[in-house]
Amino acid sequence: MTRELPVVDLSGPDVPARIEAACVDNGFFYVSGHGVPESLIAELDAAARRFFALPEERKLQIAMARGGRAWRGFFPVGGELTSGRPDLKEGVYFGAEAEPDGTPLKGRNLFPDADVPELRAAVLTYLDVMTTTAQRVMGGIALSLGLPERYFADGYTRDPTILFRIFHYPPGTGAAEEWGVGEHTDYGLLTLLLQDDNAGLQVRTRDGWIDAPPIPGTFVCNIGDMLDRLTAGHYRSTPHRVRNASGRDRLSFPFFFDPGWHDEVPPLPSVPGREDRPRWDGQDLRAFSGRYGDYLTAKVAKVFPELAAEI
Repeated sequence: MTRELPVVDLSGPDVPARIEAACVDNGFFYVSGHGVPESLIAELDAAARRFFALPEERKLQIAMARGGRAWRGFFPVGGELTSGRPDLKEGVYFGAEAEPDGTPLKGRNLFPDADVPELRAAVLTYLDVMTTTAQRVMGGIALSLGLPERYFADGYTRDPTILFRIFHYPPGTGAAEEWGVGEHTDYGLLTLLLQDDNAGLQVRTRDGWIDAPPIPGTFVCNIGDMLDRLTAGHYRSTPHRVRNASGRDRLSFPFFFDPGWHDEVPPLPSVPGREDRPRWDGQDLRAFSGRYGDYLTAKVAKVFPELAAEI
């Protein structure tokens, strides 16, 4: 696993060309020059660690079962499935703060205000800052595809679906089949992942699995299934997984930036597509029709089968 993912400096030259090369190669790259304040990242990390250090009965005060159709809140270790198998992680689900209107995954977040009151402000500020950052990255992606820079901001991400997770991976036992997160691809357009100092993320490239260790001052960026579909496979959503072999507690903070809930996402006519690389799971994204929300709901229901009835 000696191959390295490229680093794209958003404040540097040739951003669209560098993004295109990374997305055609393996769909993963690091982002630097993003302007997200280090102080905000430190506040979020400290608050998250305080939360996960709580007794489980306190964390369950904001259990996902209390979030209903908004699908927000805490789940314990083993409470989330990837490809039908429990993950070795616990976590908290957040999303854009909004009044519920019956739309799945839309509503109010659950916060542990009695135990970690500072988490609320840190998360809500982070959501705002990362939304701006994600729009900036999507502008670079638009240019890399020969589209106007605001193609996505004025279209699919004018009213984006925003999902944010904080995951805690306890130290593993070293068992061969023990995964913090099993092999999967992300569902939407773009993921911006903040990692702590502990490695664990692995990316499946054409040359095999490689590590994507933390690089200070960067986010790991990867494209999801909907950008794969938009580009007819020219930009391919790439399988990845997590194993915490550090011997320490590991935190990660994935921010998912996706099309609007009601948007349909047909392939772009201006992109020729690429059909020489079959997907890892045999799925043909061209076969999907309907709104992005329908695709996301079907995927998330498999992750939390016990909550699927809420949707």
